[in-house]
Amino acid sequence: MRQFVTRRAELTMTLDPNLVALASARDIGALATIKRDGRPQLSTVNFTFDPAAELVRISVVDGRAKVHNLRRDPRASIYVTSSDGWTYAVLEGTVELSPVAEATSDATVEELVEVYRSIRRADHPDWDEYRAAMVADHRLVARLRVEGASGLAGER
Repeated sequence: MRQFVTRRAELTMTLDPNLVALASARDIGALATIKRDGRPQLSTVNFTFDPAAELVRISVVDGRAKVHNLRRDPRASIYVTSSDGWTYAVLEGTVELSPVAEATSDATVEELVEVYRSIRRADHPDWDEYRAAMVADHRLVARLRVEGASGLAGER
């Protein structure tokens, strides 16, 4: 079943539960941002999706193409497939970027810890090392507010 749902100010979005299940079950996908010339820029990313909050979170590095693109145009999509590649979900929305991590205990690093735990479903073996790496890498969190979804989910 192919379905597309868009957000309207007067309506609450309802996502196809099959699309939600697929996106929730995966933690790797392709993030599509818009280049200056209008063509898509695609990056394979790890992500976490919270269906209740309609929020996808991704750890990104300041200075990379996707971050430049999102600062210029915050529209983005994330494409997720089943393990066999025959079913897929595309979550579309607007991205908000957190501040760049500046200190090992700042709010951005705390959110990056949450993102790590959600994706890995485990703790890091050395949180001090992880926190320092987030600051050294100039990491931040891209928060995609899901405004629409499309895909092919369920029975083929």
